Amino acid sequence: MKKLFLVFAFIFLFCSVGFADTWVNGYYRSDGTYVQGHYRSDPNNTVRDNYDYKGNINPYTSEKGSNYYRNNPSSEYYSPYKNSDSHSSTYSNPYDKKDNNLYR
Repeated sequence: MKKLFLVFAFIFLFCSVGFADTWVNGYYRSDGTYVQGHYRSDPNNTVRDNYDYKGNINPYTSEKGSNYYRNNPSSEYYSPYKNSDSHSSTYSNPYDKKDNNLYR
């Protein structure tokens, strides 16, 4: 009986940690646009578990994540050498003489 209780306790603990979501109440932006209330993953020190992170699926809307979070070091797509143009797929290396005006 004691083992059965421990198994159920472990399952409950595992499930409660795995589904740690936070409800965000609806609000009005400064431009008057209303943002509906929604669930988000609990705040932590990584972006990889966010619903809109590339490869994840939002369990409430079934939408696939498409955000790379290239400006966040916890993202596997992070690149500190990314050009300021967010739509550019090229990267610049600050130590490369041809890309840096400091060496000219």
